[in-house]
Amino acid sequence: MPTNTMKAIRLHAFGGPDVLRYEDAPLPGLKTGEVLIRVHAVGVNPPDWYLREGYASLPPEWRPPMSLPIIPGTDVSGVVAAVADDVANFAIGDEVYSMVRFPEGLAGDSKAYAEYVAVPAAEVAPKPAGIDHMHAAGAPMSLLTAWQFMIELGHDAPNPLQPQAHQPVPLAGKTVLVNGAAGGVGHFAVQLARWKGARVIAVASGRHEAFVRDLGANEFIDYTKTAPEEVVRDVDLVVDAVGGPGAARFLRTLKRGGALFPIFPLGFGGADEAGKLGVTVSATQVRSSGAQLAELGKLLDAGTVRVAVDSTFALADARKAHERAAHGHIQGKIVLTVC
Repeated sequence: MPTNTMKAIRLHAFGGPDVLRYEDAPLPGLKTGEVLIRVHAVGVNPPDWYLREGYASLPPEWRPPMSLPIIPGTDVSGVVAAVADDVANFAIGDEVYSMVRFPEGLAGDSKAYAEYVAVPAAEVAPKPAGIDHMHAAGAPMSLLTAWQFMIELGHDAPNPLQPQAHQPVPLAGKTVLVNGAAGGVGHFAVQLARWKGARVIAVASGRHEAFVRDLGANEFIDYTKTAPEEVVRDVDLVVDAVGGPGAARFLRTLKRGGALFPIFPLGFGGADEAGKLGVTVSATQVRSSGAQLAELGKLLDAGTVRVAVDSTFALADARKAHERAAHGHIQGKIVLTVC
């Protein structure tokens, strides 16, 4: 292990993918309650490019204070390189994975695009033995998002998106529509809904049909040919993994008493219509949880839930990974390999 420096991706300015620099950075110090992970792979997620852009899409008053240079990224899989004296449940050499300090670190304190990252032990879980580091790194944020929206919230932190706590709904025997079914959160939502006994309608572009059917989708709608809100009615739950203002169009697909879960709820303007239709609209902020990752690790290890990898890039090529993300039509997850 190096004595004081490591390779990392850092931002010295906000902007497009070209601001991502591969360079030397200080090795993170180890604080009480933390483990130091030698990173083998890093999952790429939308908050990574929101941070890279300086959260330019948010109103100025919503943007968190940020101090450059910043190491982006939250999702890692790797090997424990050191443990704080008060950490008893992990040891040097353990293979682990984690979503690091999220949302607390969204202003640049997660620091996953690096050879080493220090992580609170409570946010770390054993890497599923049945998958490699590349696939494990693709899981944390997207799978925790699907899990906390659909299965178990797992925390009692105040909801920054709405006054009431988000509540998952029973899925067994229900009909669930997943919009953006081929993407990071979407492809996990399809699998979790089927695992819980739901009938799944997947919405994605036509090139993804075989992929999402293989994940368990019962029906498929190619949104480039058919608007799902024009042909679907009486579903129990819509998980809109795309979200934003367009989520309101799915209200008409739901039966009275149904629910719409927009993963990205900002810009949603259908609250009045939802009230008239008797539909619940709810969202939550995904939060780091080593305990939930340990539970999910059992599903990943058994193959009950699979991580699809769209593409991989070396850490030094993080710019290319972000360019791939900007191109869209992602099938699963983009992953950076570190060693």
